[in-house]
Amino acid sequence: MKGFKKVSLTALTLILSASLSACGSSDSKSTTSSDKSGTDKSVKITLLNSKGEIQTQLEDAAKSFHEAYPDITLEIQQVPSGTSPFERASTLYASGNQPTMIMLDTGDVAKFKDHILDLSDAKWNGDAIDSALDLTTFDGKNYAFPLAVEGYGLIYNKAVLDKAVGGNFDPASINTTSSLEELFKKIEASGKKALTISPMDWSLGAHYLPLAYGGQSKDSTEVAGFISSLRGGTVDLSSNKVFNGLMDTFDVMMKYNMDQASPLSPTYEKGPEVLGKGEVGIWFMGNWAWPQISGFDTADKQYGFLPVPVSNNPDDYGNTQISAAVSKRIVVDKEKTTPEQQAAAKKFFDWIVYEQAGQDFLVNKANIVPAFKNITMETPDPLGKSIQAYLAAGKVEPSLSDLPADHWTKVGASMQKYLSKAGDRATLAKEIQDYWKTVK
Repeated sequence: MKGFKKVSLTALTLILSASLSACGSSDSKSTTSSDKSGTDKSVKITLLNSKGEIQTQLEDAAKSFHEAYPDITLEIQQVPSGTSPFERASTLYASGNQPTMIMLDTGDVAKFKDHILDLSDAKWNGDAIDSALDLTTFDGKNYAFPLAVEGYGLIYNKAVLDKAVGGNFDPASINTTSSLEELFKKIEASGKKALTISPMDWSLGAHYLPLAYGGQSKDSTEVAGFISSLRGGTVDLSSNKVFNGLMDTFDVMMKYNMDQASPLSPTYEKGPEVLGKGEVGIWFMGNWAWPQISGFDTADKQYGFLPVPVSNNPDDYGNTQISAAVSKRIVVDKEKTTPEQQAAAKKFFDWIVYEQAGQDFLVNKANIVPAFKNITMETPDPLGKSIQAYLAAGKVEPSLSDLPADHWTKVGASMQKYLSKAGDRATLAKEIQDYWKTVK
């Protein structure tokens, strides 16, 4: 993800609620048809795409889908640059021009729950990977199609690390904070910089810090309880083992950061360049960065993920896991769409999951890590392959993709203060706790 312009969530919610109440009298009923025979008449459906980097691939997929189902025409719309999916979808609903399908971030699905189709009867629900549907299931009903799994951690350039260790680097060898620091020392001894830290608030606030939340337990119920306690103001982060362990690792990262003299100056674009060119060995980021890294690749596509350690005990949860989760979901409008359009949308989902051309679009064309166990194609990009390997090994800590909308801007700013040494750990802990007390 990248930062986008924020809007008033309350205002948008009011607009959405009012507009949907006005148009909610449509008596559409869904159909569960998923056979190859097609619908009874030609039908046009639309999809609002919020994953801009696959716009061209989606347009090509729409053509391929139309070839398989000539009676269905699929038009791909795009969320404007700098606009959030929630903002754009809310605006379209307010004007009565909502598309058939909307690609949303996971945390936004619940906001549209009363106005989108229940997809629980689809076959693909049974083929989804573990936990893929948890955050979009309400009262036992699933309301969203899980499109893409994304993950993040410490991306490494294997060519740099092979040289640093004097042989074939084994990612499994990094499972503690101390082993990570030893690797940093070896990289620097080889003549390269150890790592670069991208200082954007969304990277620090939406990706790095939430490892302190998700790393509390393997049990998602306990993680939810921890978040609830944060809201209630009963958590003392200054004495929390996982938080302190994560920040101990961040201290080590700061020590070896190539930009430690001016830690807030790097842009996002610097990360893929210095990693791809082999100027640094490691960059904290996610698999969405591969297209940019590939433009500078000098390591013959030899890249992968390392977990971010949270202690010096290799057996502690988080030391051998990377963070990953379904990041994008597609929902189907039920307010304005006809039964035929709803059936066509469902058919598009089935095409992606079960037909060769659909799977090829998802994995090979869009470079997406699928959220379905039956899709056995290996993604062509190395970061996607690394995520798939962690998934297969059961070494994944679920990303917290449903945090409050302003979380990354608020706590991201606090993390930036810590990164630039304008605030200490006690200040950081207090600011995070104070933020959560304001969350309703």
